[in-house]
Amino acid sequence: MKNVSGITLALVAAAALLGSHQAMAQDERADLSCKLSFSLSGWSALYSTAEGKGVVSCKDGSSLPVLISVKGGGLTAGRTRVDHGTGDFTHVRKIDEVLGRYAQAEAHAGLTKTGTAQVLTKGTVSLALAGHGEGIDLGVDVGEFTLKPAR
Repeated sequence: MKNVSGITLALVAAAALLGSHQAMAQDERADLSCKLSFSLSGWSALYSTAEGKGVVSCKDGSSLPVLISVKGGGLTAGRTRVDHGTGDFTHVRKIDEVLGRYAQAEAHAGLTKTGTAQVLTKGTVSLALAGHGEGIDLGVDVGEFTLKPAR
């Protein structure tokens, strides 16, 4: 009887291990490979703010127009505009997971032609941004980058 219980326990443990391995494999395959294209403009004087719009497009064919809001504060001053910005999301299983508030920290400097590159996080989802534009800016700030569905 003890042998049967031991074998049953071993089979149950093996099934659980196989199930968790399959779930992890599904999680790894679930990354949609989503991208953001955007434009953004704003200003800063101790407090910084910017607004813009963009489109999130995923490899599965889904897309979502978004509104972008950036708010923060720090030692910063200037006015900037980013056109044709891009972003790459990681760890996204469905397109609506890109929406929400991302933590942001940035050091920036530019005169006439400016550029930006930064990585933002929201839970397990990450967003790597890159862009170029025009403006005058100098500073260091911390804030949040928010994506909302465009109505």
